[in-house]
Amino acid sequence: MSKTVSFGLLLLLASIVATTPLAIDMYLPAMPVMADELGTDIGLIQQSLSVYLAAYGLGMLLFGPLADAIGRRPLALCGLLFFSLASFALVFCQDAQWLLSLRAFQAFAGSAATVVVPGIIRALYQENTAKGMSYVSMIMMMAPLIAPAIGSAVLWVGHWQDIFLVLALYSSFILLLTWRFLPDPVPVIKGRKLEFLAGYRFVFANVAARPQIATSMFASFAFFCFLTAVPFVYIEYYGVNEQLFSLLFALNVGMLMLANFCNSRYVSRFGPQRMLNFGLVLALFSSVVLCLANWFELGLVFTVLSIAPLMASLGLIATNADAMILMRFPEHSGTATAVIGTLRFGSGALAGPLLALGYTGTALPFSVLMFSGVVAIAVSQFFGVYQSKAVKEL
Repeated sequence: MSKTVSFGLLLLLASIVATTPLAIDMYLPAMPVMADELGTDIGLIQQSLSVYLAAYGLGMLLFGPLADAIGRRPLALCGLLFFSLASFALVFCQDAQWLLSLRAFQAFAGSAATVVVPGIIRALYQENTAKGMSYVSMIMMMAPLIAPAIGSAVLWVGHWQDIFLVLALYSSFILLLTWRFLPDPVPVIKGRKLEFLAGYRFVFANVAARPQIATSMFASFAFFCFLTAVPFVYIEYYGVNEQLFSLLFALNVGMLMLANFCNSRYVSRFGPQRMLNFGLVLALFSSVVLCLANWFELGLVFTVLSIAPLMASLGLIATNADAMILMRFPEHSGTATAVIGTLRFGSGALAGPLLALGYTGTALPFSVLMFSGVVAIAVSQFFGVYQSKAVKEL
């Protein structure tokens, strides 16, 4: 079925998913300014990212089974509508506490729209799900690639509130396109009851899927450690300006896009597990180099050059792990996506508090946390191999 998927539909699916990285990345360059104008410290503004991730994960927990019960299209439309309204409300935010509350609502609504996409990809691409996920991820990566630059440009000509105005206009436009063009290729079983706990029990009962679920979670934890710490590391610790920050951020997103491009070309030949293994080897090497570079304080160049391949490797790991999970649950793709998203963004929400707890004024804490996430991935994969051997022996 993958041969019949048009580029326009892939672009629409990627644009829906892109609401999340845009909401996360566009305001990163504005964090110091927001802290000054809202009369608080940058730590509280950084916590707004953790709040977003936590609310997004909780939303997926609710909306995943709902997508399986009522269909993907109505859920996407409702999610985009309320995401747009929350973004408009943020334009008028003048208080840090209101910022946190509105960001939580924005994330909750956004999760309803994005949770439907992997299930649609699974239905369209079937056994080639990893390739479909790579295509959509590769297109979607344009959002985090340009998001900090958009935020910096908006700050240059306006105020930080205008960043959320741009986000509101974007989501409203995608809402119109979704209403007009989004299909719902996953049939809803008539008479099917909305059973949250039963659906989650079904997913977690699949022993073979557990290592990949853990792998996806820890890959996201490592990624969000970088995402949460990068404004401090690049702007405050290394002293780069907002324009250079955008370029350095774009380099890392470019590496993610390159990884997904390579995966789309080679995953059919080597399979998602072997592509994931390659990414894991690269991640272990890059994370060790990153820790050493910051332990010995070798400077910005070494940090950037070690983060770039690490971002690519995390992209390979997450994309293939997610695809292998979805392929195991054709009739429960929404619930499986909710499991992935909840654990992913829930673990990502821990990045902010853990970074604050280990704060030393240097770039070493985020390096160590990223390394710990990669080690946890290796442990999860080792457990999966051991588990497979045990099953074969039986």
